[in-house]
Amino acid sequence: MSTFVEGPVRVSVPATSANLGPGFDSLGLALDLRDRLEAEVTREGLVVEVDGEGAGTLPTGEDHLVVRAMRAAFDAMEAEPPGLRLACTNTIPHARGLGSSSAAIVAGVSLARGLVAGGTLLMDDEALLDLAARLEGHPDNVAPALLGGFVISGRDDDGTFYAVPSGVDPRISAVVMIPPAPVSTELARGLLPAEVPHAEAAANTGRAALLVAALGGRPEQLWRGTRDYLHQRHRRSAMPESFDLVEALRADGVPAVISGAGPTVLAFANGPSAPGTADLLARCPDGWTALHLGIDPHGVRFD
Repeated sequence: MSTFVEGPVRVSVPATSANLGPGFDSLGLALDLRDRLEAEVTREGLVVEVDGEGAGTLPTGEDHLVVRAMRAAFDAMEAEPPGLRLACTNTIPHARGLGSSSAAIVAGVSLARGLVAGGTLLMDDEALLDLAARLEGHPDNVAPALLGGFVISGRDDDGTFYAVPSGVDPRISAVVMIPPAPVSTELARGLLPAEVPHAEAAANTGRAALLVAALGGRPEQLWRGTRDYLHQRHRRSAMPESFDLVEALRADGVPAVISGAGPTVLAFANGPSAPGTADLLARCPDGWTALHLGIDPHGVRFD
C-alpha cells in the first residue's frame, strides 16, 4: 500500500513550441511562460480549481486533463489516493500551438509522482517521459516541457520514446504572436497528406539538421534552418492569417514559423536587447497578442 506525502506539492511547467519549421514531431523548445499548479491528497472526493486560461470553460472533474494524467501516473505506481485537491493557475494559451496540453500532462504526472512517498523509485524519469508521451501521443512537446531548453525527441522501432537535449545559443529568444481564435490539433493534423515527394523529404531533412546547428551557436542560419517543406503549407486553410504573417516575415528575412499545430506564429530573435525585437513585436496584427519570451532552460520544476 502506497504512502502519500502530507501537504501540497507545487509544480510549474513551461510552454513549448514544437516542429520549429522542419522538425515535424521531433524538435521542441521550452519557452519562458509557465503554468503553476498545486495538488494535495485529501481524505475523499475531488476538487479542481482553475484560474487564468481556461477558467470557466475547462472541466473541473475527472475529465480535466491534469487529473487524467495524475490518475494514469497513480495507476502506474499502483497508488490510489483517497481524495485529491488540484489548483491550476494557467498562463499558456489553449489550442494555440504553445503546448498547453503537454504542460497539463507533464504537470499531472509530475504532481502524482511527487505526492507518492518514494515516487521517483516507483517511476523514474524515463518512465515519466514514456507515460507523458503516450498520453499526448507524441513526445515533441512533452520532452521540452519535462527537460527544458531545446530537445530532439522521437520513438524507436520497439516503441521506446527518447529525448535528447541540445544546446541553445544564449543570444536566441522568441517572439510569439498569438491570434485570438484557436485551431484544434486534430484539425491541423487532419490536413496533412499521407505521403510527400522524396525530394521534399530530403530537403526537409537537411533543413532540420541545419536548425540544430543554428540553435546551438549559428543563429545567422536560423532563417535557412527554419524552412519547412513537409507540413506547414498543407495547413494554410485552417489558419490563413497565420500563414500570411509567416510568409511576410520570411520575405523580410525573419526566421518565422507556425508554432506547433498553430495558429501562433513564432519568430526567432537574437536576445532581449538585440536590434529588431521591437520591430518584430510591432509586426503583430491587431487583435493578436505578442510576447517576447526567453528560452526556458529548466522544464518542469517543483516550486
